[in-house]
Amino acid sequence: MVDKMQGRASSARVFRSRIPTLLVSMFATFASIYVAGRLWQDSENRVYLIKELDRIIGQGRSVISVDDTLKIIACREQHKKLSALEMELAGARQEGFTSMRSTEINGTDYKRRPLVVIGIFTTFGRKNNRDAIRKAWMGTGAALKKMENEKGIIARFVIGRSANHGDSLDRAIDNENRQTKDFIILDTHLEAPEEFPKKAKLFFAHAAEEWNAEFYSKVNDDVYVNIDALGATLATHLDKPRVYMGCMKSGEVFSEPSQKWYEPEWWKFGDKKSYFRHASGEMYVISQALAKFVSINRGILRTYAHDDISVGSWFIGIDVKHVDEAKFCCSSWTGGAICAGV
Repeated sequence: MVDKMQGRASSARVFRSRIPTLLVSMFATFASIYVAGRLWQDSENRVYLIKELDRIIGQGRSVISVDDTLKIIACREQHKKLSALEMELAGARQEGFTSMRSTEINGTDYKRRPLVVIGIFTTFGRKNNRDAIRKAWMGTGAALKKMENEKGIIARFVIGRSANHGDSLDRAIDNENRQTKDFIILDTHLEAPEEFPKKAKLFFAHAAEEWNAEFYSKVNDDVYVNIDALGATLATHLDKPRVYMGCMKSGEVFSEPSQKWYEPEWWKFGDKKSYFRHASGEMYVISQALAKFVSINRGILRTYAHDDISVGSWFIGIDVKHVDEAKFCCSSWTGGAICAGV
C-alpha cells in the first residue's frame, strides 16, 4: 500500500515538472512564428512603401513619415550600389578581363585589345637591318598601321641613347624616327652590348605601361617574323594568364673571361655550371601579367650577362607556364615556323 502511494506521488511530481517544459517549448514556437511573421511583414512593407512613395510623389503629395522615408532611401541606396557593381563588371569585361579580344554591345564594335607588342632590339649603325625588316614583314606608314588595326600586332624598333647623349648617333636615330615613327627610344638607357639585359627589362616595363596587349615579344633585328603564324600561335594561348613562350634551351655556363658567352656570375649556377631552362634570345614572348610583373618589380629584378638568361631567371620562382614552342627556334626554318635568322 505504501509503495503504491509513493509511486503515485512520484508520477505526480514528474507530471508537474513536465508542464513548465511544455510551456517553454510552446512559447518558443509561438515566438519563432511571430518573429518570422514580422520579418516577412517588414519585407512586404518595404516594397509597399516604395510603391506608395512613387505613387504619392507622382500625385504631388507627401504624407509618408520621416522614418519610412529613411527606410525607402536606404533601400534605394542598396539598389544604386548593385547597379554600380554591375557597371564595374561591364567595364572590367571591356578592359580585357575576359578571354575575348573584342566586344560588341548594342551593335557597336569597341576597339580591340592588341594581340602582341613586338620590340625589335636594334642598335646604332644597323639602319640596313631595320630597312630590310620594314620591307620584309613589318611595313611602314599605312602598312604598319594596317597590321596594328587588322591583326592586332604592334611592332617597334627598340633602342637606347648614346654614351655621349645628343651626339650624331642619337641625332641619326631621331631623324629616322621622325620619318618612320616606328621606334621606342629608351632615353634613360645607355645603348651598349653589356646593357642588353637591362634593355629587355626597360622594354617590357615601357610596353606594358604604353599598350594594354595580350602578349609582349622581344625579337632581334636580324630575324624574319612570320606575322600570320605568330598570330595563330598566340591565339591558342589566350586562356593562359602567365605564359612564357619560346624555343627553350639550357646551355653551358662559361666561366672564362676569354670565352664569347662569358658569365661573370657563373658560380651562381652550381657545380656543373649549366643554365636553367630559358627561351632563346632571338625571339620570345611573355603574357601581359608577366610584363606587368616586370614593370612593377624592375627595380629589384636581377640581370645577368645575357638578356634571355635574365628574363628566364625572373620567372623561375613564380607560377608561370613555360611553353617550349619549336616554331620559335629561329635557327632552322621549317613549315609553319614563326621566325628565321637572316
